[in-house]
Amino acid sequence: MSKAQLGGQFTFPGTSLTVHRIGYGAMQLAGPGVWGPPIDPDAAVAVLREAVAAGVDHIDTADYYGPHVTNQIIRQALSPYPSGMVIVTKLGGRRPPDKSWQPATSPEELAAGVYDNLRNLGLDALDIVNYRVMGSGHGPEERSIAEQLAVLADLRRKGLIRHIGVSNVTAAQVAEAQALTDIVCVQNNYNLAHRDDDALIDDLARQGIAYVPFFPLGGFSPLQSSTLSSVAARLSATPMQVALAWLLHRSPNILLIPGTSSVAHFRENLDAGQLTLSPHALAELDGIGAEAEAVKS
Repeated sequence: MSKAQLGGQFTFPGTSLTVHRIGYGAMQLAGPGVWGPPIDPDAAVAVLREAVAAGVDHIDTADYYGPHVTNQIIRQALSPYPSGMVIVTKLGGRRPPDKSWQPATSPEELAAGVYDNLRNLGLDALDIVNYRVMGSGHGPEERSIAEQLAVLADLRRKGLIRHIGVSNVTAAQVAEAQALTDIVCVQNNYNLAHRDDDALIDDLARQGIAYVPFFPLGGFSPLQSSTLSSVAARLSATPMQVALAWLLHRSPNILLIPGTSSVAHFRENLDAGQLTLSPHALAELDGIGAEAEAVKS
């Protein structure tokens, strides 16, 4: 797989970390509901090894996936890690026995999360840690994150974290975080139909900061659009491949972390990096966001 087929490359600002723009999101390696071990542990290991063999060098994870399970599978499959591999993890959440998703925001919980990640991944330091703001709803909630960013900055000074990002945040929270420490990436909900972060993406692109969409294919409710299906049919591609290709075309600072537990599905995702979208196709796809807004209103 060539660099072009993996979407080209991106260097996180102020770092020596350069990755291909198509990476891999590890959330689906855990069992159903992102809880417990996978149904097929061998398949989980296989998809990670397939990713590395294809040239993927950016894996997104969190120790509360499972919990602990996903990171342990990553370590089993890939340790000792290939040179140049960048593992990005998250803090700010926990999974109690009732399988819910709860905030973990105190200094003690954040520090414990770092040590959990280090232990389960088998690392001495974490390349990039995103502070994930866990809200009561589906989107970001406007509140101060200064206390949590100060904790992460202290953990970086201690050498446990190399670089810091933020996730599920508003533009104001990004600015607040940047006033406290250097931010190398922002990870938010964004895709063809969910375009709330358009202005933020453009602002981050001007600063050379990575934007990493989670739910790039719509998440648990996959993207459905007659326009998307029509463009895909003309390109002899799947709608999901076109949705990923659109994100690569959207802005050069966008990095993709589509997740799957299937080697075949993983290969399909990678093929999105080979799609070329014409100006006409891009214009058609850009209209999907407006259609989705009209439905919501």
